[in-house]
Amino acid sequence: MTSPLLRGFLQRAGLPADARLEDVVRAVQRIRYGRPRDRSPEGVLSEWTGTCSTKHALLATLVRERWPEHDPRLVHRVYRVDRELARRRYGSVPAAAVPEEGLTDVHRYLLLRRDGRDVVIDVTFPGDAPWDGRTDMPMACGPGQDHPAGPDPDAEKAVLEAAHCDPAVREPFIAALSRMP
Repeated sequence: MTSPLLRGFLQRAGLPADARLEDVVRAVQRIRYGRPRDRSPEGVLSEWTGTCSTKHALLATLVRERWPEHDPRLVHRVYRVDRELARRRYGSVPAAAVPEEGLTDVHRYLLLRRDGRDVVIDVTFPGDAPWDGRTDMPMACGPGQDHPAGPDPDAEKAVLEAAHCDPAVREPFIAALSRMP
């Protein structure tokens, strides 16, 4: 028996009931980047838009239900963004939102256990390379300090953001990311 979330996701993504893990990962990645009003897996499904936090929360929930043997684990990365990194990675619009001195952001991604090892899954942006089903996906952020999420990932990420980020600087950057093609 599948949950309403998984059934709704498969239907909305146009996937069959027996979809493979790789197909579900790719389908979540194809969801438009942006903040849903309801910042939950259900909100991503209903609005078909999500951020690093909400898309990875959705994917972790789906994997936990359908493929629990892959042990999905959310991770938060505190990292620095400068204009050059933003320009190379995201384009000129997000780069313009980065102050000259740069900014600190907190990114969420997913680890899956695959073939006896942890594999990085990052489905943040639709235009990034899709997962090949075996190897790490490229990260949608730069290097930084990783923090494995615990039982309340959203609260834990909020604590990291409060400790490391300036909302007056970070929010315009997130908004600019939402305007990427």
